[in-house]
Amino acid sequence: AGLVMRWYISGHAPWSDAYESILYVSWATLAMGLALGRKSNMTIAASTFVTAMLLWIAHQSWVDPSIANLVPVLDSYWLMIHVAVIVGSYGPLTVGMILGVVSLLLIILTNQKNKKRMDVTLKELTIVNELALTVGLIMLTIGNFLGGQWANESWGRYWGWDPKETWALISIMIYAFVIHTRLVPGLRGRWTFNFLSIVAFASIMMTYFGVNFYLVGLHSYASGAQVITPTFIWYTVFGVLLLGGISFWRYKVNYTK
Repeated sequence: AGLVMRWYISGHAPWSDAYESILYVSWATLAMGLALGRKSNMTIAASTFVTAMLLWIAHQSWVDPSIANLVPVLDSYWLMIHVAVIVGSYGPLTVGMILGVVSLLLIILTNQKNKKRMDVTLKELTIVNELALTVGLIMLTIGNFLGGQWANESWGRYWGWDPKETWALISIMIYAFVIHTRLVPGLRGRWTFNFLSIVAFASIMMTYFGVNFYLVGLHSYASGAQVITPTFIWYTVFGVLLLGGISFWRYKVNYTK
């Protein structure tokens, strides 16, 4: 309802700045979680949690919620098409990331008493995770092609190795690799897939936040704005490595013969 109201008041699609796009990603994340909820109830819980976190981020002091006029290059019908698809892809990919975290936590909590139940749950979550990443990758790829069409209309070329374009391509390649590990005998393990679904999300964060705040390019519409302190990034990296290391050890103990 909030997105619809902003659309009505502003007169343009409500994903033109940081605040609106975070709200849109929150909506896409929860929608994907509900869509996949039939396959695993834990998916709804996980997606609801991460949606709440995204909404909390959207209301931090560095995010400006005011409705402003569009940047001239964004005043196009492509805003409703290209941005809706490519930013919407962050929803399924976010669901995949949080499901990866939940799966690794379940691996850590596995013991001989609950191993059978945990094994079934882990299989379900991995399948749902793969489905979410597949949907996200398809949307991200389509969005990138649509972006090329918009770039040709705006700047007279389909591709110019702009930082945003480059990182979107890198994200596509990374997620294509992650999904295809399910077909590679030496990499098809559940721990590998879920851990990579977390690590791969760093490319989305770079595409979404990093390009806007730290790099200069045609897509850097937030350049000159307050830069987010990177302190929390190091804690996040340490947490992911710690989670990955402990879960890998527990996976070897409980799931590898």
